[in-house]
Amino acid sequence: MTLPQTGVYTASLTPLTASYEPNIPALILHAEQLLESGSDGVAILGSTGEANSLTLVQRLDIIEQSAKELPQERLIMGTGSCALQDAVRLTQASVDVGVYAVLVLPPFYYSPQSDESVLRFFSELISAVNDPRLRIIFYNFPQFSGYNFSLSILQELKQRFGDIAAGIKDSSGDWENLLGITQNVADFMVYTGMEPMLLDLLRVGGAGCITATANLIAPECQQVYEAWKNDQQEVAENAQKKLTDLRIVLESYPFVSELKSILADQTNSAQWKHMLPPFSPLLENEVRELTAQIKENGLDLSQRF
Repeated sequence: MTLPQTGVYTASLTPLTASYEPNIPALILHAEQLLESGSDGVAILGSTGEANSLTLVQRLDIIEQSAKELPQERLIMGTGSCALQDAVRLTQASVDVGVYAVLVLPPFYYSPQSDESVLRFFSELISAVNDPRLRIIFYNFPQFSGYNFSLSILQELKQRFGDIAAGIKDSSGDWENLLGITQNVADFMVYTGMEPMLLDLLRVGGAGCITATANLIAPECQQVYEAWKNDQQEVAENAQKKLTDLRIVLESYPFVSELKSILADQTNSAQWKHMLPPFSPLLENEVRELTAQIKENGLDLSQRF
């Protein structure tokens, strides 16, 4: 079983109703469109999916229903939680519906955490689920979690748990950390959450990216990956430059507020207008300015939606 895949994963947004319930049919349609437009896979219920603002029941419903409609082998489910037992329930639910690849934050809020406490958390999680098909992608987002996965703890997790310790999504922005993991943890899928690092990571043996902005620019991410895969170095470098420029523009605002506001504007769909606190919609003039900047960097969104 080869899970997860290499390539471009979109960290999907979660459409909501006016009463802040997940709009699961709209989520499934969005994921299908992402898979058709350049995403090799979709990560559901990550940070961009507002997972930590959803209830446990809401997350369980999303896992169950989306796995019925979407290709399970192309999904990664976010199952991290501060509460160990909730992380176990979410991870077990994902495995039960055939999605074995899960993205898991370390226990957060109480910080700083020690390597020993994080190792205990994942040991308890893996022991409780007790399924050799499980594939954990550790989610390294120290800006939010207060914990940075070191090379040594990843090596220990890999040594202890083998194939279950499948890889990492690194959103730290630390290239040296990313490079060290790629070069020193064997049989380990290394994804960047920062697509300006995509081409460099692929060149040193990384797996690809899991990124929020692919909700808008999955085709541009895929152009980098395809050019690299086909050894078209100049094409890859040009595609990476465009991708990096677009990412810089899209770093102007928090991703959930920004991406949902742009999608609401481009699709005229109410499902994108709703977001849970602390996020709020962008102002109309902010959306107009962003859309113009995106167009200046080579992407006319009116031609995409």
